[in-house]
Order: sequence, then C-alpha cells, then structure tokens
Amino acid sequence: MAVTQRRNTSQRAVITSLLAGTEEFVSAQDLHAALRASGSTVGLATVYRALQEMATAGDLDAVRNETGEVLYRQCEQPAHHHHLVCRSCGLTQEVAAPNVEKWARAVAEEYGYVDLDHQVELFGLCAACAAKRP
Repeated sequence: MAVTQRRNTSQRAVITSLLAGTEEFVSAQDLHAALRASGSTVGLATVYRALQEMATAGDLDAVRNETGEVLYRQCEQPAHHHHLVCRSCGLTQEVAAPNVEKWARAVAEEYGYVDLDHQVELFGLCAACAAKRP
C-alpha cells in the first residue's frame, strides 16, 4: 500500500494562514475571494482541492450548512468532535457528545456495520442571536 504524503505548498500555506485569522466556518468560494482580495493568484480549483485534502487529513473541520454547502475552519480539538452552529451569525462550538458516540456504535452493531465514521452538526440560534429576535 502506498503512503500518501501531504504536500506543503505555498497555496496550502496561504490558505492555512487565512483560516487561522477566523473562528468562523467559511466556504471555498469565500476563502477564494478573500485570497484574491489579498493579491493571491491561487485558483478556485486549487482552493477546493487543498481544503478537501486538509479536511481529509484532519487539519480542518468541515461541516455542511443547511443548503448542503461545505464550510471549513481550522480544528480546535484534534480528537473526534461535533459542532453546534448558529444559523444566524455562524458562531460554532465544538462539542464532545459521548451519548452520540454510544448511539452510533449501537446502531452500527445492530446492523452489523464496522469501521464506523460519522459527523454530527447541530444548527440553531446562539444566545446572542436569539436575544435579538422580536
């Protein structure tokens, strides 16, 4: 079996640097626009490819928003975790969810599945956005 090595390219470095400056999840298109605004010539396809590789390697968190678009941000927790995301402002909390893990293992076992992987994102309104509602 071949070992895949992650490339440390200048494009990956500039993407990592830009993501380090935000706590919010961002789309590939928004990240590309920010890169272009800063004078970078990194192409959109390169941004998509780098983000996917970095997410697969565990360097980035990736969540799907309510429309199915994938959003990315640097991981705060290296261990497996889930996200609670504000629909209004994008504030995101990384959460451990031992009951979710227990449930997922039980479901997989019930159906004879092994090598389980899963992602859970919960969407709602954070306290600050909920307080702004009429």
